[in-house]
Amino acid sequence: MRTTRGHSKAWAIAASAVIVLAALAAADHLLPAQSGGPGEPKSDAAAAGRVRAEPLAKSGLVPTTNLLRIMQDGGILMWPLAFCSLVGLTFVFERLISLRWSRVIPGAFVKRLLEQVREGDLDRPRALEVCQQNHSPAAEVLGAAVRKWGRSAVEVEQGILDAGERATNGLRRYLRVFTALTVISPLLGLLGTVFGMIEAFNAVAASEALGRPELLAKGISRALLNTAFGLAVAIPAQSFYFFFVSRVDRLVIEMDRLGQELVELISAEGLQNRGDETRPSKARRAARREAA
Repeated sequence: MRTTRGHSKAWAIAASAVIVLAALAAADHLLPAQSGGPGEPKSDAAAAGRVRAEPLAKSGLVPTTNLLRIMQDGGILMWPLAFCSLVGLTFVFERLISLRWSRVIPGAFVKRLLEQVREGDLDRPRALEVCQQNHSPAAEVLGAAVRKWGRSAVEVEQGILDAGERATNGLRRYLRVFTALTVISPLLGLLGTVFGMIEAFNAVAASEALGRPELLAKGISRALLNTAFGLAVAIPAQSFYFFFVSRVDRLVIEMDRLGQELVELISAEGLQNRGDETRPSKARRAARREAA
């Protein structure tokens, strides 16, 4: 059931990204038609005068502030790069929510479970029921240890290792998405750079391009935009990958520490060592209840 919900969430993310990109593409195609007002014909002489009045360097500037113009001037490969950026941003928020410390290792649940087991208030069936009611990864790991209640420490630790491996795989879910974005985005940017340089060289080779450096600047601008956009997607993706891997490692270390603490309480050796301490504590609690 949890795996099915994960797949549904991934499909919803992909569908949302496609819808956003389609809306941006539609707006981009409508921009040229809205550039001039209705009923305002523009003569070729006036257009030529504006072109001559505008400095050549200004007309060939690389766009940096208008996102739609950046996407338009960058070429067709800017749209796959935009899709990669949307996917990366979506999974960043998903992992930030899923890898919260309170969600993976609920402090109140862990503290109460260990304390009640230590004081002898919980037996195996009751402790297992408490773990099953809490659906966190830490509860799954501790529940696997509780199932080995009363067995040797080696058997209890093996149960923790098996459950911990499954929990770790769940915590590392979707991290490969960031690795894929780190590899794919620069390659798409490089391909767009090659297309831009091809366009620039074709402009130089054309006879009508002599004395018109703005045609050369257009191809170079497209190459620079694709390179910059690819790196702008890959660098944050790689950074977030390292961040989430570090967080998963810290969570796994903490779950292992809690598991070892539970092993000392419920293994055969641990029960034997604290057997003499549990009975007096129960007697003291019963005496306090009678006195109250």
